[in-house]
Amino acid sequence: MSTQRERPRVGELRPSQILTTFGIGSIVDLPHLSVMVMGLEDWPSTDYREINEERLLASVRNALGKQVTTLRSPPVIPETDRSNPFEEQSYVGVPVAPFPRWMVCPRCRRLAPLASNQFVLKTDPYRPDRVRYVHENCRVPGKLPTAIPARFIVACKNGHLDDFPWVEFVHSGPTKCHYKLQLLEMGVSGEAADVYVRCETCDTSRPMSDAFRNQDSDLPFCRGRRPHLRDFDENGCLGEHNQPIQVRAMLQGASNSWFPLMLSALSVPQSSDLLKQLVTDFWSDLYDIESEGEIAKLRRRNLLREFSDYSEVELWAAIEDKKNEGEEPEEEEHIDLKAPEWHVFIDPQNAQRTKDFRLKEVEPPKRYSKYFDKIVLAERLREVRALIGFTRIESPGDYENPAEFPEDQRMEISRANPKWVPANEIRGEGIFFQFNEDAINDWLVSVPELDREFFEAHKNWRNARGLPNPEEFYPGVRYVLIHSFAHALIRQLSLECGYTAASLRERIYSRNPIGNTSAMAGVLIYTAAPDSEGTLGGLVSLGKPEVLERHINQALDSMRLCSSDPLCSEHHAGKEGTSLHGASCHACLFAPETSCERGNKYLDRSVLIPTVDQSLYSFFDPPDSDDTNPGEEDNDSEDISQNANEGIDLYDLITTDVSEAMAKIKLPTNIQKALKLESPIVVFRFLGDGDAMPKKNTIVIVKHDGLESGAEKVKLACGKILWSKQKTVDSGESTVLISIKGKETVKLKLSADEWESFKPLAVINE
Repeated sequence: MSTQRERPRVGELRPSQILTTFGIGSIVDLPHLSVMVMGLEDWPSTDYREINEERLLASVRNALGKQVTTLRSPPVIPETDRSNPFEEQSYVGVPVAPFPRWMVCPRCRRLAPLASNQFVLKTDPYRPDRVRYVHENCRVPGKLPTAIPARFIVACKNGHLDDFPWVEFVHSGPTKCHYKLQLLEMGVSGEAADVYVRCETCDTSRPMSDAFRNQDSDLPFCRGRRPHLRDFDENGCLGEHNQPIQVRAMLQGASNSWFPLMLSALSVPQSSDLLKQLVTDFWSDLYDIESEGEIAKLRRRNLLREFSDYSEVELWAAIEDKKNEGEEPEEEEHIDLKAPEWHVFIDPQNAQRTKDFRLKEVEPPKRYSKYFDKIVLAERLREVRALIGFTRIESPGDYENPAEFPEDQRMEISRANPKWVPANEIRGEGIFFQFNEDAINDWLVSVPELDREFFEAHKNWRNARGLPNPEEFYPGVRYVLIHSFAHALIRQLSLECGYTAASLRERIYSRNPIGNTSAMAGVLIYTAAPDSEGTLGGLVSLGKPEVLERHINQALDSMRLCSSDPLCSEHHAGKEGTSLHGASCHACLFAPETSCERGNKYLDRSVLIPTVDQSLYSFFDPPDSDDTNPGEEDNDSEDISQNANEGIDLYDLITTDVSEAMAKIKLPTNIQKALKLESPIVVFRFLGDGDAMPKKNTIVIVKHDGLESGAEKVKLACGKILWSKQKTVDSGESTVLISIKGKETVKLKLSADEWESFKPLAVINE
């Protein structure tokens, strides 16, 4: 048999698909075949390109071991090298093998494995898409029929996959019957209840719906088969309590049959020295240079074009510095891939501009300046992704970091410890939002109930899956806010930027301050393409302040109502079992699988803006409360208030003492709207020495010389009172941060002793 017939070409995939959709261990449906992508041992050792990204490689080594040395692209041959289908180069590609191994004849309905030799492979070197198996012994006369894969398989949550146990299933257990099987369809629906497997020898049959029963399933225990590695797991297949795991039936094309475990990193500059950064970026081409003379030889071959501005002496010195950097840092420094990216994004002025990384800071939209510290346009981005394994049945999208996925459920991509992993690089653009940390802290103080609700749902979700330490990996309600904002904006931007929602992705930077680690609150919304030039700027063009303000307005406004309300708005985390999302659904906040980091978990549109069911958790003020500037009053409302009962103007309290216990206070219209009060004339009760501190979120009037609104000192504020106790890391001093959330948030910081004697001036009389 010829080499060509041993390795026929059966189709084509894009390099990005080999990682994200049809990676190692996945099933690929071709026109006449169903095949599985094989493990790294079967991949060619040539025709690849090394991809350099040191931070990502360090993280991969942390997950898979220090023996991993490189990131490699999938094997790709230029189209010009494929003109002759009989050349050896035309067969370079990713290796696959037929799976499932059981086939069905569409005419006689014979069901048999390929090992029975009843099906023969027919190839066409000029048309790879016509590769197929035919049933040579079909008893129905006519042209040889093309066999089709049996569409039922079995899998377990540890990542093992196997052919469906047809013989044992139809006989309800082990048998010595000399079987001849048929797969019959009794209806036109294609449902499992209408599909029967029948043994002609003993005339027994059974509906396939029996295989999908949740209770009393008689499917066998998992054999630990790893078809992509051509072996069985040497450790077998055991559950968390060392008991055998029963396999689950699934359809061949089921969406939960394969989930990639990928690590990704943005190529952000780590050095202010451009030459040093270039050496780092192209280290895979420079690491084996041994002398200055080799640099001159490479330049004569035009192989170091990126270093044309530097002499051989300068480049050799930079290479030596790179080689002498010392031992690799501790592994823990590489676990968090996002922290270095965050520090670059929040300081765009000092970020090094490279071929693949260019930032431009713009002013936040005026209306949202109190919510965002920075808006940064990423005019050029490069993202590198590496495949470290895969899972079945349970999605790794439920984990912020794929490396956190339980190791015993992560399926290997090679039999031995891999020395390299497949990776790809994409280039694009994006918009980065840095949230105001003070605004985040003020909001966090006001939503402890929501935080507890999501935390309980998180623990229940992990307990339901038998995962240890259910309190671990909870992202916090801070993440819920940033994640929900990202989804709302992705849906809005996709309407105008020229990219579909599935083409936009989120990269969320969320971390509460712990010890010496600083807080993170930001999101990068970006798009990328495998083309070497990246995308065309359609997303960045929407980052101009006046344009972005309009899109944020529309994104938030669309979150007020959902076509599934009131059901959607009444949903909360933990409802209906172990859901990990609040008021959100496919009609309002869910995003495509390619866009979301967490599989549409930890979402709630009520944290963005009031909904029909909840108005206490919103981070952003409703649009109608921003119609006037701080300190300005609506003239029409003022005219109405003149006809109301007389009251003391709020700001007159700075110089006026009130002796009565109760008094009518006339609030400015903008504060009335922000607090959602029916009238600007409000009755307040003035507090005395014996009164206790009002509860959080109570509307109060506070008079104190230390009140600040931004950089401005104010003496009086009216709004909802919040407070949080803090400790300074360096000195250990205890302080209390008080926030008065009205039209504008006003702050006051007191020492622990001052807090004991502090109380507001007045509280609303409810």
